Amino acid sequence: MIIAGDIYDTAQPSTSVQQMFADAIVDLRHSCSDMTIICIAGNHDSGSKHMIFHTPWKALNVHMIGNINNESNLNDYIFEIADKGFVVAVPFAADRFMPEDVYKKLYSIVEQKNRDKQQPVVLTAHLAMSNSDWRGHDFATDTNIGGLNCQDAEIFGNGYDYVALGHIHSQQDINEEGRICYAGTPIAVSFDEVSDGHGVLLVECNKHGEKPTIKSLNIKNQNPLVNIPATGTADWDEAKKLLEEYPSDIPSFIRLNIEVDTYLPAGANDEAQLIVKDKACRLSVINSTRKASTTQKVATSFTASEFKKLDIMDVAKMWIESKGEEFSNEMQQMLNEVKSRLSNNNE
Repeated sequence: MIIAGDIYDTAQPSTSVQQMFADAIVDLRHSCSDMTIICIAGNHDSGSKHMIFHTPWKALNVHMIGNINNESNLNDYIFEIADKGFVVAVPFAADRFMPEDVYKKLYSIVEQKNRDKQQPVVLTAHLAMSNSDWRGHDFATDTNIGGLNCQDAEIFGNGYDYVALGHIHSQQDINEEGRICYAGTPIAVSFDEVSDGHGVLLVECNKHGEKPTIKSLNIKNQNPLVNIPATGTADWDEAKKLLEEYPSDIPSFIRLNIEVDTYLPAGANDEAQLIVKDKACRLSVINSTRKASTTQKVATSFTASEFKKLDIMDVAKMWIESKGEEFSNEMQQMLNEVKSRLSNNNE
């Protein structure tokens, strides 16, 4: 079993959340005592904390891989599963720490070990891929998703039979051959991705060089995220009516998607909370967007929901154009460089 990073949403998870994860891993081991579990750290995790209980986890055939850098011994990231194959496990690391051509170098080592066996070789890594569906990520562009610069599939080389990726929330194939995939999050973690299938991927590969077969196993969320309306937006009165009609016995989290002329009515949140007061659901957020204007090219004010969705490039473009100047390609390139440096510093 491969868990491809972002175990937690923060590098400082609570004790109760860490206990929940540990209990789940132990339960998995008890359910399948022969299973090897490999778990890499993602960009939301603390790589060093990921490794604290590395040794006792190994006693349960659970391998926690948290850090990698230019000084790392690459053999420590290769796991041979007896009579089954090899798993190469690369945790997240900022670009400046990641060894050069690390995926190709790791495969070269495995190739020597696998020369006579010809067993399947699987890579797991945590990174952003170009041309992927990044719905659910608050800050994403075609070149940067969730703070990670996008990579091309060529970085893996041609030797791996399957590449199990973490970071993107939506389950998807990255290449036409079906050898590079994101399993996605087991359940939806954003209201923007509730229409996507969520679960795990069951991958079967009998020998090295054989195309794997992949089956998606959906997981039913016992406390689903629900958009009202299910698609698009509604005005305030229509949304309240839909909320009143929502079943009272479903323990779910609700987002109201409202279209407004200017702003929501005063007390809107309290009014919505009263509607769900005796229901099993919980109102999580009112997502308000302003009706499109045909006369105003540059908005001068935004709702809170609108402002949160703005990218730094959008803000810069609006500011430059509000001064009567052109937002040139040179300006855009300079801002992209600043964004990249800020992202690397935050990592």
